[in-house]
Amino acid sequence: MDPQWAGGRPRLITDDDQRFIVATATTRPKSLGRPFTHWSTRKLADYLATNRARRVAIGRERLRQILRHHDVSFQRTRTWRESRDPDKDVKLDRIEEVTRRFADRCFAFDQFGPLSIRPHHGSGWAPAGRPDRLPATYTRTHGIRYFHGCYSP
Repeated sequence: MDPQWAGGRPRLITDDDQRFIVATATTRPKSLGRPFTHWSTRKLADYLATNRARRVAIGRERLRQILRHHDVSFQRTRTWRESRDPDKDVKLDRIEEVTRRFADRCFAFDQFGPLSIRPHHGSGWAPAGRPDRLPATYTRTHGIRYFHGCYSP
């Protein structure tokens, strides 16, 4: 008798398949050629079963279990806006240099502008506590102000 054997059906979903499932779930459907904004478990299972590059036949409940095991949950997205500042890269390099040199300090950076900005949230699958971020669709016509703070706890 072999004490390690637990019986049951052999495992059909490999670790590579699980990584592929998580990577697909956290990718926007439009970037994979699907005409919708977010995955449901039904749409994701259908995409995995009919994907030409790599087929993974999986039921919705097992798909939900795998996503939960990998801390991927259905969340609302957050918006972001890319800076048009021509000196952005120079400023980011300086910020990274300062945070590397003074690792014992806490830095805070923020900007604020017109208060009439109202970007709209979406939803989708993302790692727990790290919602997907989408570009905002607004423009700040009157500029913005920056606030930089630093303190040493």
